[in-house]
Amino acid sequence: MSIISSPLPSRPYRRIATEEAFSPPEMLDIYKRILKQDDVDPGFKHLMGFYMSSPSERATHIMRCLTDLDALRLQHMDEAGVDVQVIGLTSPGVQIMDKDTAVAFAPVANDILADAMRRHPDRLVGMIAVAPQDPAAAAKEIQRGVNQLNMHSVVINSHTQGEYLSDQKFWPIFEAAEAMDTPIYLHPNAMPASMIQHFIEAGLDGAIYGFGVETGLHALRLITSGVFDRFPKLQIILGHMGEALPFWAYRLDYMHAATVKSNRYPSVQPIKRKPSDYLRENFHITNSGVAWGAAIKFTQDFMGPDRVLYAMDYPYQYAPEEVAMLEGLDMAPQVRKAFFQDNAERLFKIPPASSAA
Repeated sequence: MSIISSPLPSRPYRRIATEEAFSPPEMLDIYKRILKQDDVDPGFKHLMGFYMSSPSERATHIMRCLTDLDALRLQHMDEAGVDVQVIGLTSPGVQIMDKDTAVAFAPVANDILADAMRRHPDRLVGMIAVAPQDPAAAAKEIQRGVNQLNMHSVVINSHTQGEYLSDQKFWPIFEAAEAMDTPIYLHPNAMPASMIQHFIEAGLDGAIYGFGVETGLHALRLITSGVFDRFPKLQIILGHMGEALPFWAYRLDYMHAATVKSNRYPSVQPIKRKPSDYLRENFHITNSGVAWGAAIKFTQDFMGPDRVLYAMDYPYQYAPEEVAMLEGLDMAPQVRKAFFQDNAERLFKIPPASSAA
């Protein structure tokens, strides 16, 4: 299909893409130093180690686009017909760094993104990057991001060196997010070393499959550990059609109840609601990387149309023709507007445009 030009005068809504990535060049310099170490995490090596060294067209495109928050990014947005990007620090963000470096660099990355938001206030929206390595510092950075940088969401790239947010030592992050009304985008990360080898052997460790397996696991750990019983107003965003969890909902409910009843695992204790209830009430889902009408329709039916949002997954999946595919789906006008605009405006606290694009 041909590339769409923006604006489209007949379109009564903005297209807001809600899982788009960036990387400050300074973070890539830190990555280069990490990759030179003797004992490099295999997932990080196979993810950023590849993209930062490969001469392939895909890798060079991604690295060029990640670091641009101005002309090139806006050009690509215009060519795809995307009016606004909601941008997060690319995986693994600061979570691969040692604690001190991570805590120091997260605010730097946030300031860089906030500067770009000020340069392009109608086009770019930022998510707050935090260092889970220091939950107290992460909580403070959430507060600073909201109060000083005009950011109203958080991005966490799944596990942090093999540790999951279901561990209660990380829960000050959830406490701050709930208090500041900032949803957390739980974005994929490369699998930890304890999981990844069989996926690498088959070439299935990345976005093709491994990312969804690992991030879906993380989301389920949050549900089964009681995070949402402790923080009932906390909201989590999952990309890639919810990392397939809506399609598992029936079996998750059945087998969780059976596992609790059997006393099989000390880690699986009763929770107040069914897993699917938490999915519907504490999660929002974007279609990043999945321009597939049947999956979107199912997820809207399962979650409700007010919890399913548009995303492109730029620059990892920059496919302008997918916008036309999505526009061609059979959606009621109010559902289409919610998908592309209204849900994102509400969730990320994006001010409405003075006029439609």
